Amino acid sequence: MGKMENVVKSENRRDFLKVSGAGVGGLALGFSLQLGPKIAQAATTHSPNAWIKIGTDNTVTIMVARSEMGQDVYTSMPMLVAEELNVDLNKVKVEFAPPAEVYINALLGGQLTGGSTSVRDAWEKLRKAGASARMMLVAAAADNWGVDASKCSAANSMVKGPGGKKAKYGDLAEKAATMEVPKEVPLKPKSEWKYIGNVKQARLDTKAKVNGTAGFGIDTRVPGMLYAAVWMPPQTMGAKVESYDDSRAKNMPGVKAIVQYSRGVAVVADSYWTAKKAKDMLKVKYDGGPNAGKDMGQVWEELELGAVEPGITFREAGNYDEGIAKAQKTVTAEYRLPFKSHSPMEPQNTMADVRGDKAIIITPTQFQQIIPHVVSGAIGLKPEQIEVHTTFLGGGFGRRVETDYAIDAAEISKAVGAPVQMIWSREDDMMHDSYSPGGIYKLEAGLDSGGKIAAMRYKATSPSISAVLFPSLVKDGIDPFAVEGIDNFPYATPDMKFTYQLTDVGIRPGYWRAVSHNNNAPALESFIDECAHAAGQDPIDYRISQLDMDTSGAKKHAWSGLSAGVPVGARMKKVLEEVRKKSKWGKKMPAGQGQGVAVMEGYNTVIAVVTEVTVDSSNNVTLDKIISVVDAGQLVHPDQALAQMQSCFVYGQCVGLYNEITITDGATDQDNFDTYRIARINEVPKVMDIHFVPSDGSFVGGLGEPGTAVIVPALANAVFAATGKRVREFPLTPERIAQA
Repeated sequence: MGKMENVVKSENRRDFLKVSGAGVGGLALGFSLQLGPKIAQAATTHSPNAWIKIGTDNTVTIMVARSEMGQDVYTSMPMLVAEELNVDLNKVKVEFAPPAEVYINALLGGQLTGGSTSVRDAWEKLRKAGASARMMLVAAAADNWGVDASKCSAANSMVKGPGGKKAKYGDLAEKAATMEVPKEVPLKPKSEWKYIGNVKQARLDTKAKVNGTAGFGIDTRVPGMLYAAVWMPPQTMGAKVESYDDSRAKNMPGVKAIVQYSRGVAVVADSYWTAKKAKDMLKVKYDGGPNAGKDMGQVWEELELGAVEPGITFREAGNYDEGIAKAQKTVTAEYRLPFKSHSPMEPQNTMADVRGDKAIIITPTQFQQIIPHVVSGAIGLKPEQIEVHTTFLGGGFGRRVETDYAIDAAEISKAVGAPVQMIWSREDDMMHDSYSPGGIYKLEAGLDSGGKIAAMRYKATSPSISAVLFPSLVKDGIDPFAVEGIDNFPYATPDMKFTYQLTDVGIRPGYWRAVSHNNNAPALESFIDECAHAAGQDPIDYRISQLDMDTSGAKKHAWSGLSAGVPVGARMKKVLEEVRKKSKWGKKMPAGQGQGVAVMEGYNTVIAVVTEVTVDSSNNVTLDKIISVVDAGQLVHPDQALAQMQSCFVYGQCVGLYNEITITDGATDQDNFDTYRIARINEVPKVMDIHFVPSDGSFVGGLGEPGTAVIVPALANAVFAATGKRVREFPLTPERIAQA
């Protein structure tokens, strides 16, 4: 995901709060805030006040302002604080931060988790917060002892001074609250890091997740809580309930109420199972809206109509028409990418307790900051009257950036006058998702006498996610999330024209892990492979020869682009050369087997990947091996960086081979994992050989998303190498391979 606003506010608050109560009296490093009605811009200062609480019992609590959905922010972000605060990471307490302006993600412009930005945003800010707090504690001790602060040192939650003087952090906390926040905050050199880059550091949430004490949204229990199961019209967008017959459902033992809310009908009962069984007894009539009767043939027809429009130019150089006219050879292709469901293992749910003058929302969300504002409009309270608590997330992948489920729960709670936990079934979740938008991608290249791309046209046609969720992001017809993964086009091409055509097809789109990299990267990197073969050149050699080592002409965003002054092209060359060695690229393979390559920059990480596949006589594809070289800068938690890449590749494997949402009569055909295929354990490649480029610690890249996109074209290119068939419609099903 990208930045939501561009203006950075200055931050000069120093309003410290003293914490009182059992075991937590002392220094609380946290600002007093007034959250306005609009999304505020991020605090980019290193203010320690937001992130650390030190109790008089010497307990250290570190606040995590990003949502933990498996990607490790619960550990990696405290690592940054603990590194500079000089405390034992394995003894700290971790809490999820409430909605507050100070917790805004500076790379996104809101307090939300996405765009592989969590650690990148925190990299300097949280280290400086830890170092500032340590300096304030040292200053407090020095003041108590009447010595110069330079004579004191801090380690293991204790300050030491001349003559054997010692003081625990907890004993200094209240005094430290009165000290000035230091303006200059030197950070430890890499040689002194204890936690950052430690391959042996365990996750802090593992024990709780193993023993069942980790609080996911679906685990929420509060006194007097009831459960809600919901019936919603199956249409993707625009359907509404007209009437319902609850004569059977309302008489079922345990049912407390049946209410209609803005999106459907809710059955509220003393258990979820009772509510679900009663929901299945409802007879509901609904208006299918403008998309009733729509099927995938119509969806693709609408996209095809968009694809013949001229589109809006978002990147241009030279003169494409003149360049293509002079070309020695032309290559054209059209790629189709499918709609995809998020389908996290934990379906959408929220506990809402709406009272006369207050509401409590406990929910697994990626965007806690916006919830008070959207919920307030639904239930008639002011945003400041709505208290939000973030739980662990059983998967997010971008679906929980949206807040529809929290609004639903609040409406239901208000209607019944009790705390209600609304839980969607798997079928609810899959059929009422906001889908990763499908699209049509047309490319044409003119090759010169040496086979290089002298002219290129790229035309993307797809629905706009931002036009639905954040319309202000769409400028002059361009959704920045629709062109990511192609606006940083890395190949040196003198004459080019790239356009985008926003086309609404009535299917609700949503941000999905790696967003439009998932469409643009497969289209581009499959096409580059086609150009390499048209030129009679090796696909890796061809890519390296085409790379632009001066990418100053490309659009660059805060979440992408250059790092430490190194152009993307140079970084791509390095990972391509390394993956060629690691994969034994070009080795002789048996019939029906092949290697495929792709490279991509996304979220300031550059990845080259080689896949090896087997395609049997029935055109079933087996992914045998993944070899990858990843330039992600400094790895904060290496073990989890590896896990992130493995997760990305398996997720991308599902995209390349199985995932597809289709529509019949305006409703989603897929409603569970029997019809929406994901990779089974035995289908995951036995070998995932992943290598990270060593870093000097000057920057960090995002890891939660880019691998998902880059493996898809590598799969398509490997299938071509194995079969000689170029499949341009995804996923790569046996039927599509047979027809290619």
